[in-house]
Order: sequence, then structure tokens, then C-alpha cells
Amino acid sequence: MSNTAKTVAVAGGRLPVRIEGRGSGPTWVFTHYWGGSAGTWDEVVRRLPSDQGTVRFDQRGWGASRELPGPYHLDQLADDLLRVVEECVAGPFVLVGHSMGGKVGQLVAARRPAGLAGLVLVAPAPPLPAAGVTEEYRQGLSHAYDSPETVGHALDHALTAVALPRPVRDAVVRDSLAASADARTEWPLRGIAQDVTEEARRIKAPVTVLAGEHDKVEPPHVLRECLLPYVPHATMTTVPGAGHLLPLEAPAAVADALRGFLATTSG
Repeated sequence: MSNTAKTVAVAGGRLPVRIEGRGSGPTWVFTHYWGGSAGTWDEVVRRLPSDQGTVRFDQRGWGASRELPGPYHLDQLADDLLRVVEECVAGPFVLVGHSMGGKVGQLVAARRPAGLAGLVLVAPAPPLPAAGVTEEYRQGLSHAYDSPETVGHALDHALTAVALPRPVRDAVVRDSLAASADARTEWPLRGIAQDVTEEARRIKAPVTVLAGEHDKVEPPHVLRECLLPYVPHATMTTVPGAGHLLPLEAPAAVADALRGFLATTSG
């Protein structure tokens, strides 16, 4: 496997990117959830073919990109993702977005960039905010990553349905705290409530959605009501027993779904 570290010029600075593999098929470009990092995808990537081309990075305001200045809103994150694709992908690519990263992926797919071969949405934030995303909910969510204790509470009571191995759980806590203050609050206070249904309707690439059976953040019924009507050609699969953190709770199922999606879109 070929591993390359690269930095990509984006608004306000440079964004570190991890590039692995040099396969002949489409490159997988991953975007993480609010609180995640490039490392969120480690166990998924490990289960892909060794020569599979993958691109991962910490989104603006998080982890290795935490010093990049704002704004941290969805349109800026989408601009960053497009810059990564332009600089790091030579041929066709598939976007894989988890939760917040899924909403970013929808915005990018709506712009129909050259080479886009598909979009995989993993427990995604839907284009239409669910009825439960109230002002009270968003204010409470904005404090979920205030401390190791609040992160642990979120993991146990909202984010997971499967106990994570201790090293993985510790990494999640570190990732959740490794953000600039404004990046940490932008998503819960504004991004999660942003209606992007008009953009979602413009997506033409093949789309598949993975939902966790016991996801309390984006339950399957919410995705059926708030996503599928706006991307009507999308298909959805439910992962049994899993919660919201599918790349960490069920990496084998996610990797299997990626391989299956590639086989379907290439066939």
C-alpha cells in the first residue's frame, strides 16, 4: 500500500490530507462526523482491498486542521472537500460522508463535480432537519463535547448502541475535544438545522444510505422521512444492532457496503 501525506491550500491556510492506496478504480474520499477525525475511518479502510485508493482528512476546525480559521459552516466545509478532491484525486471518486460529513457530501454532490461516481451516506444528517431538532435540542447538543465526562455521556446515551473497545473509545473522546471553540458549536447551533433540500434534489450521482438500526441521532425512520424523498433515486440499508457511529461500531458492515456499492455502480 502506498501512503502519502499532503497538505492542500484552502481558504485561510493548508489542510493536511492522508492518501493511501493506488487502485485502478474510483478513489474513496471520506468525511467524518461532528467530533470525528480522519482516524474515525481507520477500521473501515483497513477492511478495504490493500490497493484501494482512499483520501481522508480532519475537517476544518478539528484535529490536525483545528488551527484553520472560520467560518466553519457547511458551505465552507463543502468548499474544502472540493479542494481536497481537486488536489488529491486524479480520476473518478466516490464521496463517503458520516453524519455531518454526509450533509457536506450532499452539498458537494449537488454541485456535480467532474469525476463524481457516487455518494455513500453513513448515518447522515438529512437535508431536511427532523422535527426534533429544536432550539432547545441544539443548545443542549452544543455542550456535548465540553469535557471528557460530557463526551462519555454522549457516547453512552446517544451516539452508540455497541460498546466500543477502550482504545477506540479513548480516541473518540480525544477527537471530540480536539476542536476550535467555534467549530465545536457551529454544527449544533446552525449546521444541523440548515435546510439543504433544494441542493439535495440536484444530486444525480448514484446514492446509497446506511442507517444504524438503533441510531438515536438519525434513526432510520427520520432518514426515510427527511432524506429519501429529496434524493428519490437513493437506496437505504439498515445495519442491524448498530447506533450512530457506524464506522466505529460496525466497520465491517460499512466496508462491505462500500464494496457492494462499487460493484453495483461499476457493473
